[in-house]
Amino acid sequence: MHRSLPFAKRIFSGILLLPLAAGLVSSLPAQSNDALKGSVERIKVHGKSLEGNLSADSADRDVSIYLPPSYKTNTNRRYPVVYFLHGFTDSDDKWYGFTKHWINLPEILDKAMAAGQAGEMIVVTPNAYTRFQGSMYSSSVTTGDWETFVAEDLVRFIDGKYRTLAKAESRGLAGHSMGGYGTMRIGMKRPDVFSSLYLLSPCCMGPRLGAPQDTERIARVEAVTSVAEIEKADFGTKAMLASAAAWSPNPVNPPFFIDLPVKGGELQPLVFAKWTANAPLAMVDSYIHNLRRIKALAMDAGNEDRGIAATVRELDEVLNNYKIDHFLEIYEGNHVNRIGERIDTKALPFFSKNLLFK
Repeated sequence: MHRSLPFAKRIFSGILLLPLAAGLVSSLPAQSNDALKGSVERIKVHGKSLEGNLSADSADRDVSIYLPPSYKTNTNRRYPVVYFLHGFTDSDDKWYGFTKHWINLPEILDKAMAAGQAGEMIVVTPNAYTRFQGSMYSSSVTTGDWETFVAEDLVRFIDGKYRTLAKAESRGLAGHSMGGYGTMRIGMKRPDVFSSLYLLSPCCMGPRLGAPQDTERIARVEAVTSVAEIEKADFGTKAMLASAAAWSPNPVNPPFFIDLPVKGGELQPLVFAKWTANAPLAMVDSYIHNLRRIKALAMDAGNEDRGIAATVRELDEVLNNYKIDHFLEIYEGNHVNRIGERIDTKALPFFSKNLLFK
């Protein structure tokens, strides 16, 4: 088994938020003459659980959906579903080929299914890009209840609109970076909805507290007062604001309705405690009984993605201590350079093996 690296306790200087990171239908041309290729739809799904969020983000979310090659011709067949969560600063349209990006998920799915490496399944990705460029798939009055949106609103809509196998045994949850965090956060709470989980380079597994004397970085975060300034900010500033929106909301602190863990150079212990409480490594002991109900759990990270690899190893050690069966691999690579390959050769075969296809 892999051993964990020491658990560092730093947020600012060592933050683990890394980039990658119903319905009107618009269809992406999917080379329909090739029977081995699936098709992609992008629809709107209303999230009751996202209504009234203080960020004023729309509760009508774009959702990209991959339908496998036989879906449109074999009209009596039902399919398992993998819900795939994208990373921070990313969006569903980037992953599904509507916008050119470093990855194209439908091409990976077509390749794996054509090669027989994966069974035919539906794959669903909601757009979690918010005012803060990422929801963290958390529950917050500032950004909305994304946990419930993914596990209930979205699942209910997909089961109602598409020919799914509507049971936990046929549902998987996966994600990259922020999406890997969301997969663990939601998955360990909802074994009644998802039976198999795959975490790809999951960020934010543990809290990180940086030096309050880093006045320059703190000043940059505290100086942001508008959405336009968020767009122009450096990645660390964006990550701090998004984390605060997800984990330390404050309904009486406009314009962003958040509290930061450091204010005026001083650590805010209660706010930091809230961030710690939202770290899966801090939560996991409370959800061991749920994790025992999960059929299959896998996670991986590149060895060059050092902070994330360290916390993945730490999660591995916790799961080993509780004798929870799971798969872990630390492979040669960084945060993004082999994600397509990992989905193709690891995640899709994993779901093909563990989801119920009948």
